[in-house]
Amino acid sequence: MLISHFLHGPVSAYPRDYVDGAHQELHQHREAQLLYAVCGTMRVVTAQGAWVIPPTRAVWIPPLVEHEIFMSGEVRMRSLFIAAELSPPSLQQCCVLAVTPLLRELILRAVQGPQHAENPLIQSLMLEEIAGLENLPLHIPMPEDRRLQGICLALLRTPDHPNTLEDWAQQVGASSRTLARLFQQQLKMNFNAWRQQLRLMEALPRLLAGESVQSVARDLGYGSARAFSAMFRRLLGENPREYLNALNKLSELNPLL
Repeated sequence: MLISHFLHGPVSAYPRDYVDGAHQELHQHREAQLLYAVCGTMRVVTAQGAWVIPPTRAVWIPPLVEHEIFMSGEVRMRSLFIAAELSPPSLQQCCVLAVTPLLRELILRAVQGPQHAENPLIQSLMLEEIAGLENLPLHIPMPEDRRLQGICLALLRTPDHPNTLEDWAQQVGASSRTLARLFQQQLKMNFNAWRQQLRLMEALPRLLAGESVQSVARDLGYGSARAFSAMFRRLLGENPREYLNALNKLSELNPLL
């Protein structure tokens, strides 16, 4: 399904709010989309994988990429639709981006009305900021190989599954060496890195909903909260408490937008 919210080029701004559990069905846009979460958590899913967008972060969706969106918590979504020819060369694939304070304020200003969204200065600044955003490791790629698909789907259902790659090899009828090679070829990461990414994506909505680090760590198969926090820091640069405190402070800004 092709949907267009492109009202005023080269950038259009579109606000929308959702209740917990809402779902946008599979669709695509002719334009690129920067999907920003003022509050709530979104999960964007395509044929190539899934991306989790915590509050104050954004996901980049290139033109004509089919995607669906799942909402956790009350979501205030603020989108920019950008002409395909203006997409930054560095953003050819879906990715989660760390939104700067300046870009955040520009997005929130743009969705207040066409007189702001059509302002050439605001549009120019938004495009310049987007081109330099940091890419965050909040992506779970999906493989094409049917054996890897079976493993990844099983882990998506039960992220705390204790099986090693050797255990999975016995179940899917391939050597662990073959599976390790396929993970690197198709997903550009090894099995353990993929599983860590998955557990991080599963942890974020629960932590943001107020669950304790200890509870989330236990449910995701970590022997201790310390081990979980070490993984979290390695992937996101902060421990869970620091990360959540920073998100909460940003979410408190402009609470009515």
